[in-house]
Amino acid sequence: MKLIERWIRSVINETVDEAITRVIRDQYIENLFEMVPVTKKVGLTNLMEITMRANQGTPVSRPLGSPVHLSPWEKILFNPVHLFRFPTPENVGISTSVTIGRRARKPMTLSIPIMIAAMSFGGALSKKTKVALAKAATAVGTATNSGEAGLLKEEREAASLFIGQYNRGGWMNQPDKYKLLDAIEIQLGQGAQGSSPQRTAAHNIGEDFREVFGLREGEDAWIHSRLPEVNSKEEFIRLVRRLRDETGVPVGLKIAATHHLERELQIALEAGVDFITVDGAEGGTHGGAPILQDDVGLPTFFAVTRASEFLARKRAVGDVNLIVTGGLVTPGQMLKALALGADAVYIGTAALMALVSEQMVKATPFEPPTSLLVYTGKMTDRLDVDQGAMNLVRYLNACVREMELVAISLGKTALADLTKSDLCTIDPFIAKATGIQLGYVAPENQDRFFEETQMVFGDFQLQVNEQTSIPLQ
Repeated sequence: MKLIERWIRSVINETVDEAITRVIRDQYIENLFEMVPVTKKVGLTNLMEITMRANQGTPVSRPLGSPVHLSPWEKILFNPVHLFRFPTPENVGISTSVTIGRRARKPMTLSIPIMIAAMSFGGALSKKTKVALAKAATAVGTATNSGEAGLLKEEREAASLFIGQYNRGGWMNQPDKYKLLDAIEIQLGQGAQGSSPQRTAAHNIGEDFREVFGLREGEDAWIHSRLPEVNSKEEFIRLVRRLRDETGVPVGLKIAATHHLERELQIALEAGVDFITVDGAEGGTHGGAPILQDDVGLPTFFAVTRASEFLARKRAVGDVNLIVTGGLVTPGQMLKALALGADAVYIGTAALMALVSEQMVKATPFEPPTSLLVYTGKMTDRLDVDQGAMNLVRYLNACVREMELVAISLGKTALADLTKSDLCTIDPFIAKATGIQLGYVAPENQDRFFEETQMVFGDFQLQVNEQTSIPLQ
């Protein structure tokens, strides 16, 4: 053994020595080390996606959304209390429930303000994954969402609270399907793909997929850029009112967050929706072009701030629920979204990672964990539904418990009681844009700070203009 050990060490030492010598002596243009600055320049993700585009000649289909962190959640913090307002006694329960669609004939009440995001069967996830998500949602008293799909019988049976999407593919848009839902979400876009069309090729569509979606053999599944029946504001308003009258359940709108947000929400209010779902630019997806994920939309943080302020101005808070989704992966981010005005949040990627949890070992190191979850995955048959559901239940319970701990430290008795006043920020631009108080200065000095800062920057800008101005001839 010692002889073998010495031989292995000798081989490794000689190989490393030779590699280092070559890197030192080779000209940069011929040097393998050239990959280090290239990777640093363009980024590892971009480098790999460049090679994929070059190899395939089609838009890259990247799963789970953008890796770019656009929302500055880490720059806002909660304000605990001690004497100014006393913390909540530990023997006092924290209310976590929320009711969606108070004006509807059949409102939907959740035990916790965290729901399972829209992820479709077939177009995204396997049947086993959808059933596991529904079982977990039922166990904790929350809702799961169909995504842009038809009605999957097994999912509907496993979900006590089921939100279905009236979608641009048309697969849930028949009365015999949407009348079985606890809430209807009219899907006009999503954070990771905007309102772009999407296609699932026929060769990726199995028999169960075709049955749920009502497709012929060999037919592609298309999600159009708009609802075929909605080509005007008036047609959208009629659709909302018809669905509310026919079903009595809450009817809402889901859109990708956009800088046109207030204009979109105004039409939604005119239509009389019960809730609005805003999906930030960090939203996930089963697979989408990187340009749509990285370069389209409005970050979740700014979307929830603007949407809640708009609803407040229109005096619609309470009548119209705001649901926010898109890249929320920690309990802190979820609770901050609630404090900024959301009534509830959706989670997608985090839910999937919690569900697959230790079952990842079944796939790694030779396959990604998603191969256990997605419809086209190679290992979907190996997913343990009950184990996955239990893992997700534990994750959701842990998240809610952490949120309750913050509520106690703020002196609150309900998660719904958190407001913007329970937050501060370390970024003056965020403070100015959102109305969250700046942590640098005392509350009574906020206005003076910004006035003095504006004067300083104004004087500085004046000096710059004088130094750089070109006199007229």
